[in-house]
Amino acid sequence: MTVPIPSTPVPRELTRPADVAAATGGDLMTFWAVQGSRPGVRVFACGDAVAVASPVLSRRDRLVVSGPLAHAVPLVRHALAEAGAGYRPLGEEHLVRGLAGRVPGLELSAAFDWMRTAAPAPGDPGKAGWLAPEDDPEVTALLAEVNPGSYAVPGLPGVRRWAGVRSDTGAVASVAADAWSTPGAGFIAGVATAAGQRRLGHAEAVCRFLVTTLLAEHGRVALMVDSGNHTAIGVYHRLGFTRHPVAAAHVAAPG
Repeated sequence: MTVPIPSTPVPRELTRPADVAAATGGDLMTFWAVQGSRPGVRVFACGDAVAVASPVLSRRDRLVVSGPLAHAVPLVRHALAEAGAGYRPLGEEHLVRGLAGRVPGLELSAAFDWMRTAAPAPGDPGKAGWLAPEDDPEVTALLAEVNPGSYAVPGLPGVRRWAGVRSDTGAVASVAADAWSTPGAGFIAGVATAAGQRRLGHAEAVCRFLVTTLLAEHGRVALMVDSGNHTAIGVYHRLGFTRHPVAAAHVAAPG
């Protein structure tokens, strides 16, 4: 009796909108990375694995990957060769760690958390609301002081608008951005609170306002957070987010 040899999946690029939708619809992170099929985004598939090469997504050229490691390894090799070695793989932590051990030159960059929700945030956002474009200099100054590593800053492509809470003196006390959202997936970034305004619930109010607004517009909301930022993670848990360990990798420079 001849035992059939299973065929090895062949990486391919998806160009038909229906194929892209079918491949990314079940995973929020890859769906988010497609960004409504904006110019420059490329989607690749190999067996049950999918990779979305999304330029300048949250300030990086990202290769968002999902699926089994056995299919993801040849897929990532192919996608990096096609899109360029500057793209940074991003996906579930166990998957990216596996890729870093099997794709030549690929090294782990960082591990953190992807948090998501599709449930209304409990509570009242209070005084939180949208800030005006003329408030951008104040937002920029606040971020420079307390969150200089923020990926979202006013004026950056993909950063649509800022929500905030003002203190009793009228100064902006806490902010967060609707940034890199796409139809079907809202995204929150750039959360920051002035040093003298912490532990007053301002950040939670701003994020509650954003969750409520973005859920109404998109149906799902996500954000990324450092795994060690327990205070922020506690806030997001109270707002209904669930936590999923993810990691990013990069292709190391020769030598």
